[in-house]
This record gives sequence, structure tokens and C-alpha cells, in this order.
Amino acid sequence: MNLVVDVQYGNGAAAVAGILFEEWNSQRPFEVFTAVESVFGDYEPGAFYKRELPCIQALLARIPRVFSAIVIDGYVTLGGEDRPGLGMHLHEAIRGRSAVIGVAKTRFHGIPPEHEILRGDSQKPLFVTAIGCPLDLAKSRILAMSGPHRIPFLVKRADAEARELAKSL
Repeated sequence: MNLVVDVQYGNGAAAVAGILFEEWNSQRPFEVFTAVESVFGDYEPGAFYKRELPCIQALLARIPRVFSAIVIDGYVTLGGEDRPGLGMHLHEAIRGRSAVIGVAKTRFHGIPPEHEILRGDSQKPLFVTAIGCPLDLAKSRILAMSGPHRIPFLVKRADAEARELAKSL
């Protein structure tokens, strides 16, 4: 089993969604999990994890499984010097029990070109970072995910679930 997670914000709270899936090319979620948590501070560039990690940990506490991989909307490492990002902090928090793959839509300063992938007919890259599995494997897994567009379907679904929940806050 694998998991895609995303966090959205609204009215001083955070909505977090997790999409559980079996195969990398799965077209449908195996199961969907959601949670609402308090927001832990303001957004801090380069320290995104301080705000999102507690929310993701709260969701993981509700799911009685160990995952082969957890896909996050963001970076595992920042820039070319591998500074810890959200994914690295998550990997440490779960004591390395799952690989963590970061899929980011915007370029972080200094991210090397080998982290870029193009999906579908998009000429705009996604940026993949990983810990617990080689970068090439992480990239091939994201490329294998279902969906004809730049953003894989299940990544988009996690975003939509969290966004919908955040609207209700």
C-alpha cells in the first residue's frame, strides 16, 4: 500500500487528506482518509514542514498501516545541497518505515535538473525528490501514476479532498 497526502488551510485550521492506493498505476483510491487539525504557526519559507508535518502525522495516526511509500505535495530535500524539506522531516518522524516521495509543482531555488519529469503533454516539469528509494525509482513511480496530465490523478484527488474539507472549516 502507498499513500498520497495533501494539506489545505481555512479559517485557522488545516484539512489533511490521504489517498491510499495499491498500485502506482491505480486509477481509483483504495480508501480516502481526512482529518482537521489546528494550524501550527504561519508559513515560513524554507520551513514549510513546521506547519504541515503535525497535520500529516495526525492523519497517519488514524491509518493503521505501514506504507511502502508516502507521496507528499512538496519537497523531500531543498535545493541542490539536500537541505531537509517536509519529506525528510516526515521520513525522520516515521523512523524511516516508508519511503517518502516529494512531488512539487514549483521549482525550489537550486534544485538540479535531474529532479525534473514531464508527464502527459505538459512542457512544465514536476520536481521529484525522495528518501528511502533511489531518485530514478521515485521518478518512474510518479511517471507511472494514472492520469493523462501533468499532475497524477491520485495526487490531484488528495488536493481536491483536502481543499473541499478546508472549504467547510
